Amino acid sequence: MNANQIHLVQSSWAKVEPISDTAAELFYLRLFELDPSVRPLFKSGVAEQGVRLMQMIGGAVRSLGNPAALVPILKSLGARHVGYGVKDGHYDTVAQALLWTLGQGLGEEFTDEVRDAWVEVYRVVATNMQAGAREVVAQAA
Repeated sequence: MNANQIHLVQSSWAKVEPISDTAAELFYLRLFELDPSVRPLFKSGVAEQGVRLMQMIGGAVRSLGNPAALVPILKSLGARHVGYGVKDGHYDTVAQALLWTLGQGLGEEFTDEVRDAWVEVYRVVATNMQAGAREVVAQAA
């Protein structure tokens, strides 16, 4: 990611954070609409899960300028998600739900440039989480 993309993501996230409860609710409604089969993967309530999601996204957004710290966290998160039943295909659905949610929360401020920056952030997050998942699966084999 370049400095402009990091700036766009961090400044747009600062506008979403104050409405994080609503954003989390919208995200999960959209996720379950896109793929109802993922609903059973969430053992805790959606409100509790939403708090964790918003904290994870916020932490990742704040760490974008420090990939050496961010990558191990993402790999660990991906490894844990294997135990929850998350599969590679779920990452695409999460991307769709996340981008839709950001669009709802940011409205006209969710420009093509901001969207593209978020796509890149999500690519980094998903790629590293999937790498962590593959590592834990390989270790178990």
